[in-house]
Amino acid sequence: MTVLRYGTDSSVTLQFATEVPLEPCDTPQGVPLADPAVAVAAALEQPLEYPALAQTTTPGDRVVVALGSGLPQVAQIMAAVVQSLIASGIALDGITILQNEADVPRSVGPQPASIENPLRLIPSPAAERIRLLTHDPTNRRNLAYLAASEGGEPILLNRLLTDADVVLPVGCVQREHSAGYFGIHSIIYPEYSDQHTQARFRKHDRHTGNGYHRELQHEVNHVAWLLGVNFSIQVVPAAGDGILHALAGQSDVVQRQCRELYRAVWKRSVAQRAKLVVAAIEGDERQQTWENLGHVLESAARVVEEDGAIAVCCDLAAAPGSALQRLIGGPSREEAVRHIRRDNPRDALPALQLARVLETNRIYLLSRLDPGLVEDLEMIPLAGPEELVRLAQRNNSCLVLANAVRAIVHVEGE
Repeated sequence: MTVLRYGTDSSVTLQFATEVPLEPCDTPQGVPLADPAVAVAAALEQPLEYPALAQTTTPGDRVVVALGSGLPQVAQIMAAVVQSLIASGIALDGITILQNEADVPRSVGPQPASIENPLRLIPSPAAERIRLLTHDPTNRRNLAYLAASEGGEPILLNRLLTDADVVLPVGCVQREHSAGYFGIHSIIYPEYSDQHTQARFRKHDRHTGNGYHRELQHEVNHVAWLLGVNFSIQVVPAAGDGILHALAGQSDVVQRQCRELYRAVWKRSVAQRAKLVVAAIEGDERQQTWENLGHVLESAARVVEEDGAIAVCCDLAAAPGSALQRLIGGPSREEAVRHIRRDNPRDALPALQLARVLETNRIYLLSRLDPGLVEDLEMIPLAGPEELVRLAQRNNSCLVLANAVRAIVHVEGE
């Protein structure tokens, strides 16, 4: 018997016959931080190979805190960051929090998505003096030219970043070579760049090769250097919305230590591929996204048999973007993929990941989406956990992949 958790507080109990080979990939090793704010504050008091904030800022500085998408427990983290800035002498009016439009999703359910306010834990008199703004990559007036890339492309960034005296990136480390992730500085670029640059980066996925990924990663790091960003705050995620570690300090050191910590807790191997992979997305609505569904399919595809099945448990309710809508009602999936690759809309990566997995595997989805929409996307909707239980009982080999968004999983010998 295996209990698989998904969403904020949902779970399904899977039972298998004793003769069924079962490969569980459970939650990561380590205990989530009981108080992330305390851990972030401690990291900022003693940064890794970098002076404390009080030594690198002056009272008149304009500070922009750039938040990475899907940051877990963002309100706790921001409470600690703001308190550290105040203790360093930064005026509240000089603090701007910049968030990505991806963290303001639209729900297709009867209730609008409720995304946690990053300033929720900051007392209202102080919070009202801090600016909280959302980046719009289509608004040219809010973008500034920084320089030209080595390839001759104009580097455009949100004007708040180029005008700031201090830029503090705050992000959640992801697995290496995950589609759309180019290291800790991708919080800055291309996340807070223009629409064209974001589309150019979305042309990359893991099937274009690691060489191109390294080129883009080099460009990301070069932009951070041009902007003068040499300090970063990063968290290593636990299951769901939990946090295992909080690090702050010199960017290269933080990135290296985060990579090692992430591998230690999230890397798994399985003996063989399975006919059925049951995967889950834990966490609140910040985690229940089409992007994370794409990451789950990417992970599950590495360990499922060809012509096998993948079943995903989640609370996804967000409306599909233009790329996913391309997969609905078109003359063919192949033509839809060509259009997506040509236009590269914001949700191109999850759309391409979905289309790729559908070429070889069936996909079952337990979610809060309308069943008709799930069917239009060529997936098979599951009405409830009991249908997943019956599906699992019909398969003679199964892999249970908890926290599949984060997991680094591979088959031994492959």
